[in-house]
Amino acid sequence: MKALKYSMLFAIMVTLYSCGKEQSSSTGWNYNDQENGGFQKMPFEEQETGPNLVLIEGGTFTMGRNEQDVIYDWHNYPRRVTVSSFYMDETEVKNYDWLEYLFWLNRVYGLDYPEVVKKALPDTLVWRQKLAYNEPFVDYYLRHPAYREYPVVGISWLQASDYCLWRTDRVNEHIMIREGILQHYTDQAGEDNFNTDAYLAGQYESGKNIEGLPDFSPNGTGFRRVQMEDGILLPKYRLPTEAEWEYAAYGLIGNSLGERVIERRLWPWNGHGVRNPEEAYIGEMMANFKRGRGDYMGIAGKLNDNASITNPVYAYWPNDYGLYNMAGNVSEWVMDVYRPLNTEDNDDLNAFRGNVYKKLKVDEEGYIAEKDSLGHLQYENVTEEENIDRRNYQRADNINHLDGDYQSHIDRAHWENGFENTDDKKTETTYMYEYGGKSLVDDDTRVYKGGSWRDRAYYMNPGTRRFLEEDQRTSYIGFRCAMDRVGSPVGLGGR
Repeated sequence: MKALKYSMLFAIMVTLYSCGKEQSSSTGWNYNDQENGGFQKMPFEEQETGPNLVLIEGGTFTMGRNEQDVIYDWHNYPRRVTVSSFYMDETEVKNYDWLEYLFWLNRVYGLDYPEVVKKALPDTLVWRQKLAYNEPFVDYYLRHPAYREYPVVGISWLQASDYCLWRTDRVNEHIMIREGILQHYTDQAGEDNFNTDAYLAGQYESGKNIEGLPDFSPNGTGFRRVQMEDGILLPKYRLPTEAEWEYAAYGLIGNSLGERVIERRLWPWNGHGVRNPEEAYIGEMMANFKRGRGDYMGIAGKLNDNASITNPVYAYWPNDYGLYNMAGNVSEWVMDVYRPLNTEDNDDLNAFRGNVYKKLKVDEEGYIAEKDSLGHLQYENVTEEENIDRRNYQRADNINHLDGDYQSHIDRAHWENGFENTDDKKTETTYMYEYGGKSLVDDDTRVYKGGSWRDRAYYMNPGTRRFLEEDQRTSYIGFRCAMDRVGSPVGLGGR
């Protein structure tokens, strides 16, 4: 649902003010009334759907392995979990999306902070193989217009997460311009750029067309800044969790009858095969994958998946949620930190490992600290002292929760560091998961899901999982964004 235009909001607010006011069911006092102090209630129906997003109605499903474990990793035991409704991109993020991102970074930071642009560059050298000629992909895959609609690769988990935050600000900035609150401000540079958190904290002033929304407080100036309570700004774009990605990939909403799933799936489509059974498309591959040794695309005249590497993001058929390429094309980063027993350890509602709880950094007087040089608010980890009376959590970093005996773990960290720096995540990780010694896993190892153009069909099963360090990049891992769904899980169109 598109948000109301600012002019319509203003007209509605004036009408409410002049023609009888809605009253609080708790106190009986009027909303939007200067005489009552001006507590406001803005018109709101439901969350707006952001660009390229699809609403994924949540529910329960069996997460993990649903066929034989041919790799014998034993790290995706089946377990029933529930996923809350959320939004997900209908396609992978494209090369052209990333070029738009780089263009904005260069325009805003390129002069004073060129390292920011350099940090965001994809690694185009991931295409090189010592015994293969892949230089055309190195030179052209990212920037040539022939590959505009292809999924971006050579992106680390860290880069993908940065893109999600940038996209949040650009989408919210566009909404504010659309509502007439901000104007097109093309002179943004350095720290002077629109940031959602900074705006909400009162630390962004540039480019304002008007002060904001009508203000009914007795001592107000007539207008005020937009607040989260108004329902105009969207939640943050982010990477999906492993549970969300797997749930969305199956698309079991198309296989449900009443409260039963009448046909379980191996793939994001029905049946046990990887070819389309429908008469109009019979025999065509349902996804982009490697059929066998040395067979990436089939024979000339009848290419089986029409792609030697990746394919455009709208190639093939969407699943029942309307999501494209949830099997094949590229594997995709998800938010979770990898552990072999995640499916056993995680909660059964919105399962996720990777929580590091933070708070806004404040100065000595308790005010929110000034923005950093890039225009972002500063955050810091919560402390155990401030959460001493909490039962649900106390530590900020919960990535290695349930890894082992925490007391002996912290004692070992004390000993190794001369009883200093025991809060350091890397030190704690070294004892439980000695990276490069006992394990290839640490707290910076992230999960990626799904098969890619270079994988056999086995990895197209949504229950499979693999892992890689969050700063590593490949030619076969891309990503798509997700967003929290607030309010009704089905929207106004549902029951």
